[in-house]
Amino acid sequence: MNSSARKWSTFAICLLVALVPNIDLTALNQAVPHLSADLHPSGTQILWIADAYGFALAGLLITMGGVGDRIGHRRLLLIGTAVFAAASAVTAYAPSAELLIAARALLGVAGATLMPSCLSLLRRAFTEPKERTMAVGAFSGVAGLAVGLGPVVGGALLDHFWWGSVFLINVPLMAVAFVAARSCCPSRAPPSRAAST
Repeated sequence: MNSSARKWSTFAICLLVALVPNIDLTALNQAVPHLSADLHPSGTQILWIADAYGFALAGLLITMGGVGDRIGHRRLLLIGTAVFAAASAVTAYAPSAELLIAARALLGVAGATLMPSCLSLLRRAFTEPKERTMAVGAFSGVAGLAVGLGPVVGGALLDHFWWGSVFLINVPLMAVAFVAARSCCPSRAPPSRAAST
């Protein structure tokens, strides 16, 4: 794959990755009455079901950025998408409130790997300042839009499927991101101009 195709493939992958975890922040709100009828959580458990994901996601963003610096952001993205898909499946089929809370927390841990990984990969793929600004701006815009889309997507799924579908939809999307990132995203930064002269 040539450098231009790799660059725009990385861009598309990062936009997809920006959608999924941010939709997950708010999609749950529509599912709470449905899962409450099935799992009978207490009031405190409902709060943890709603908030465990966001707490883990926000609390680990900086830490995961450091982990990516150590092991490589492409590798961290692959780990994050795989764990996010697995945790989404567990969340969708959780038989109890306790397991649902634990799975939502694991989703947050996985989600925290995605944003720093994508931002680093975009920085590597787009070496021209104007293109880099555009790419990062588009990534941030899609992430913000996804938060607002969460209730819409959740409501549409719940009109036709059970509450677990709100989480299960993440599995094929993260699988696509994993396969595409494995073949398209740069594994390391290109050599600097100073080093090549």
